[in-house]
Amino acid sequence: QVRLVESGGGSVQAGGSLRLSCAASVYPYNTYWMAWFRQAPGKEREGVGAIYPSSGNTYYADSVKGRFTISRDNAKKTLYLQMNNLKPEDTAMYYCAADLNPRSGSWSDARNSDWGQGTQVTVSS
Repeated sequence: QVRLVESGGGSVQAGGSLRLSCAASVYPYNTYWMAWFRQAPGKEREGVGAIYPSSGNTYYADSVKGRFTISRDNAKKTLYLQMNNLKPEDTAMYYCAADLNPRSGSWSDARNSDWGQGTQVTVSS
């Protein structure tokens, strides 16, 4: 059974930084595609960034490129999202997703993924 637990959310002012973490109880962790998604009130869930297990390739939404960095520590089974220069439009619930690789679909296709409970990020202007 896959269990994902996010942490690190909070409230910051625009221009600030936060680091999200996602602890995963999956095995073997180094075969899982991992990703961050977010959902703001009244909006659809959107992919923020993803990291593939073998290549380590990362992908980002255009809206966060250059500001957010996704990384993973396979030994700790933990996914991270470093968020810098935060903007009010980054305000959302952030979710961690996991899927066994190889997988079908694009980096932001999470139809077959397992999800965490989310962590709230609020950015004030």
